[in-house]
Amino acid sequence: MFIVANYSLAVFFCVITMLCWGSWANTQKLAAKTWRYEFFYWDYVIGVLFFALIAAFTLGSHGEQGRSFLNDLAQADTKNIGSAFLGGVIFNAANILLSAAIALCGMSVAFPVGIGIALVLGVVVNYFGAEKGDPLLILLGIVLITIAIICNALAYKKAQVGAQKASAKGIALSIVAGLIMAFFYRFVAASMDLSNFESPAAGKMTPYTAVVIFATGIFISNFLFNTIAMKKPVQGTPLSISGYFKGNFKTHLVGVLGGMIWCVGQSFSLIASGKAGAAISYGLGQGATLVSALWGIFIWKEFKQAPPAANRLNLGMFVLFVAGLIALICAGS
Repeated sequence: MFIVANYSLAVFFCVITMLCWGSWANTQKLAAKTWRYEFFYWDYVIGVLFFALIAAFTLGSHGEQGRSFLNDLAQADTKNIGSAFLGGVIFNAANILLSAAIALCGMSVAFPVGIGIALVLGVVVNYFGAEKGDPLLILLGIVLITIAIICNALAYKKAQVGAQKASAKGIALSIVAGLIMAFFYRFVAASMDLSNFESPAAGKMTPYTAVVIFATGIFISNFLFNTIAMKKPVQGTPLSISGYFKGNFKTHLVGVLGGMIWCVGQSFSLIASGKAGAAISYGLGQGATLVSALWGIFIWKEFKQAPPAANRLNLGMFVLFVAGLIALICAGS
């Protein structure tokens, strides 16, 4: 299988993760205007599993080092398979709760609260799960990125005219989503032998196998979580699964593409974690919130008519974001 050989390449993979995690949601803008998020999410989940399998049978099955996907899957023990699967279930629950929170209180509130908690708590959980990197630099990087997320949220608030009022229920959902999301990566990382991808311990899985099990957890749990979201939506009318089959090929394709893009990021993050460490891989990846903000600023022109204060906040966001990334990169060098 393909293995990252050095720290510099691991950092590059983490940057790709950040770009993927911060960009996949743009595919939703390409779907039909009347296409509800709950329907889009089915295609997204299919895309995640589809790319996980592609990676497993290509990068995860060729090369002289490590174990090939099928051989690795055959020897993996139940505990590690269950850990990666649970990681997928946890991620899916958190992601759907965060989507509901966005519908209730808007991106500018739900994202900094939910992802901010997931970023800070997640890095702490992953660091103590597998200590690697300078803890002070990791802490500095996380603090800087968290402040950058808050700056972006404040900029969105200033740019929005007549913005929706943040409901107590929406904020509560954001907090719960963040607390849950902080733990998904640790369960997946725990199923792998992070110290030796070349010759993993018996029973442990390679990153490629772990991603497939993780994606399977997302896919299977979606029949529960997304069905509930469709029957009891926080916004709009309840949906029937029959509506999903009324979407055209392009609409379904962009959802699958969105899932594949996200899974590229997840795969690269786990592949890089052997050299970078789980805390740094996860922390760099969660900087994706700021990548999505840059899409909004430069591509979707969300701040075209914003007041000067919003632009100053976005500039501060960018500076803090870059400084935070540099601190995280230096933490593992």
